[in-house]
Amino acid sequence: MQQIEQDIREWRAALADVAREWGDDGVQALLAALNGEAVKLGVTLHSAPLNTPYVNTIPPREQPVYPGDLEIEKRIENINRWNAMAMVLQAADRDLGVGGHIATYASCATMLEVGFNHVFRGGTAGQPVDLVLPQPHAAPGIYARAFLEGRLSADMLGNYRQELGEGGGLPAYPHPRSMPSFWQLPNASMGLSTPAAIYQARFANYLEHRGLKPKASGKANGKANGKANGKVWCFIGDGESDEPEVLGTINMASRENLDNLVLVVNCNLQRLDGPVRGNGKIIQELERAFRGADWEVIKVIWGSGWDGLLAQDHDGVLKKRMDECLDGDYQRYSVLPGKVQREHWVEGNPALERMMNTLTDEEIREIKRGGQDPKKIYAAYARAMAVTGKPTVILIKTVKGDGIATAQGTNTAHQKKNFSADERVLLARTLGIPLSDADARRAMFYRPADDSAELVYLRQRRASLGGYLPTRTVSCPRIAPPDLQLFESLIHPATDRALSTTMAMVRILSLLLRDPQLGQYVVPIVPDEARTFGMDGLFKVAGIYSPAGQKYTPVDADTLLPYRESRDGQILQEGICETGALASFMAAGTAYAMHGLPMIPFYIFYSMFGFQRVGDMIWSCGDALCRGFLLGGTAGRTTLNGEGIQHQDGHSHILASTVPNMICYDPAFAFEVAVIVRDGIRRMYHAQEDVMYYLTLYNATYPMPEMPAHVAEADILRGAYCLSRQEIEARPLVHLLISGALMQEGRNALERLQAAGIGVCLWSVTSYVELARDVQRVERNNRLQPLSPRQAPWIETLFAGERGVFVIASDYQKSLSASIIPFLPGPVEVLGTDGYGLSEDRPDLRRHFEVSAGFIVQAALSALYRQGDLDAGVLTALVASLDLPADKPDPALRQAC
Repeated sequence: MQQIEQDIREWRAALADVAREWGDDGVQALLAALNGEAVKLGVTLHSAPLNTPYVNTIPPREQPVYPGDLEIEKRIENINRWNAMAMVLQAADRDLGVGGHIATYASCATMLEVGFNHVFRGGTAGQPVDLVLPQPHAAPGIYARAFLEGRLSADMLGNYRQELGEGGGLPAYPHPRSMPSFWQLPNASMGLSTPAAIYQARFANYLEHRGLKPKASGKANGKANGKANGKVWCFIGDGESDEPEVLGTINMASRENLDNLVLVVNCNLQRLDGPVRGNGKIIQELERAFRGADWEVIKVIWGSGWDGLLAQDHDGVLKKRMDECLDGDYQRYSVLPGKVQREHWVEGNPALERMMNTLTDEEIREIKRGGQDPKKIYAAYARAMAVTGKPTVILIKTVKGDGIATAQGTNTAHQKKNFSADERVLLARTLGIPLSDADARRAMFYRPADDSAELVYLRQRRASLGGYLPTRTVSCPRIAPPDLQLFESLIHPATDRALSTTMAMVRILSLLLRDPQLGQYVVPIVPDEARTFGMDGLFKVAGIYSPAGQKYTPVDADTLLPYRESRDGQILQEGICETGALASFMAAGTAYAMHGLPMIPFYIFYSMFGFQRVGDMIWSCGDALCRGFLLGGTAGRTTLNGEGIQHQDGHSHILASTVPNMICYDPAFAFEVAVIVRDGIRRMYHAQEDVMYYLTLYNATYPMPEMPAHVAEADILRGAYCLSRQEIEARPLVHLLISGALMQEGRNALERLQAAGIGVCLWSVTSYVELARDVQRVERNNRLQPLSPRQAPWIETLFAGERGVFVIASDYQKSLSASIIPFLPGPVEVLGTDGYGLSEDRPDLRRHFEVSAGFIVQAALSALYRQGDLDAGVLTALVASLDLPADKPDPALRQAC
């Protein structure tokens, strides 16, 4: 054993010689060679080297010279700290109950200031444009800086979390919908900013590789438009990394070599309630995860005050102690006086005691973590900006509530929303804010004179970096929608060949991709289901985007539809990752603001796995003022036969209706799909409305009719129109309101009713959601203006003067159509698919859920009988011919077999 220890010492000495002679690259080469030799010998390394010691990645000798004036920057930071606190305190004084957070910005103020002063580029003066996503709870600090810059008024700061306040107000978190010229992207929902940032960085590369944006070098082909892409800087908290979306998409970032992406993790070691990893070390845990995913990892743990001690640590006793301490220990140390901290650090170790005795108790108390040291932070940022070929994560250790004596490092720091009068005065004096005691007690805002050294310096720094951030500037050309003639094969098909609405949508995509004006802007997005949706025909036409191109020969290379990857491919094939696909949709749908390009995303997905699985991402898209088409494929509770509970969607339109700017349609025919898509392009990319579209598409095939001459495009878009009318004089009349995939059941029911001598009017309902929204708008207007003539909603106008009974049938829950019932001038029967799906064939599913043609007829006959338009004998005979069990169990209450 002694011989082994001697050999190890010699190996260590040799390694030190290599490091001195050849530097880091020499050490890396040597270790890689030794690892290869171990593999050849059949030796398995039981501990992969995914963790480095618990010290800064960048040693002092490699730190660049700090480029700014530390003293004046500290004064600016302190002013921002005060004003950020004052925003929350003023609201608390008014007893508004709107809340607010102080401790998060206190922990990350230094890292943000270093970025704003020396790193983040604003896009003017020849600079690329950086995208900066701060931590949501740090929003007060971003507002405070914009106040110093003169971009926000004191009234607005005073109305923090009071958006309806006089003089304007500010939302709690980064919300572009609330501040469309300020915030670049939303990131208020924990965990979602990371995939958003990753896919924004990826989409920027996509635009470069397709020649639509200039490269960072400024070189691109003739199609390039706008400024070069900058870096994406995303700031999150260490507790936020527990959200699965954070680590769930990091492999894609390294796989696609996103060196335009920097993720900064504010490791203040605390969640909302307590330690992130009290019994572990979150920085080391994240280092393992990101190094394993092949990211560049930079740790900023200790401030400059530790440099001297670490330089004396020749035997590694201090590093060993740093490695041994748990996060729960470090959190406790941050609230202890210097003398007690010394005792915990030393713990009876003479060597450590000698080292720590070189510092006074006050010096020990004042030693900062790396996240409070601008020189350490800048060194990390500078290295991150120089990294090529991979994304970078910077793990920065801070103290939650730094500088706030009554909250710093405590478990309750996140909930700290108020301070006593004396605490406020103390904080003002500690931060050097020249307010009177009375004004400090009132938490008044402080802004130096415009010609003060602080504001002159601040403006100069932002001017040199290309302007203020965050800023969201929309400068995007309008594009005209295609003429409806482009879709002639769907509007007036030459044959009655059976077609699904899904295949109709694929045909529309194919036509758009070939369009000389629109084609370059179309972005098809699919999460590993292209063949399910019949989109594989687009592989050869548009290609699948891959930054590496296609280095292999695909197994289907000799077929008509090969799997073709390309560096300038147009299709985003996202694999089995709905969150990533939605993040791509957001990146493409906000390109009009981020890049000045009218990109048109078409994201097709299993409708069940859209709103239900990633509804939070869709809501975030709404906040981002995203534009584009969400296509719910294989939709409906009974249309996707055989799949069962987790696949059969009977409620996505109900969920979609909760997104205020989501325009929803459930088309039954190919010509309806064409009309809706064309109008969507008109509204979003010519009129530039901040809306999104949701269309449900079906895999059932049936003959697609041509668009009837009497049908107006406007009626399709309003939500309903009469498809056919067959009245029989002096006979009962039934109105069938049918949508989407059940249209064939409605046609079948029409034929049966007509055979029984009953008149039928068949209506195609393209959108219950839009009909209901029209009702709400009109009724609100009538309510607010009671003395004006009453307006009628479209659904009421459409059916004005109609006689008979009404039967509504959709492949969704009955509540979808319930809102239009009061506006139908007659008895109404509603059929829908309430309950869980099940594995069966399509006919049996529709009989089970009571939406088949037979049940539609039965509902019509029952309504006619109750209205007195049918006698009991005729009713009994007709219902008997349908062979429907009267005692059938309610499908909504179906129990397990």
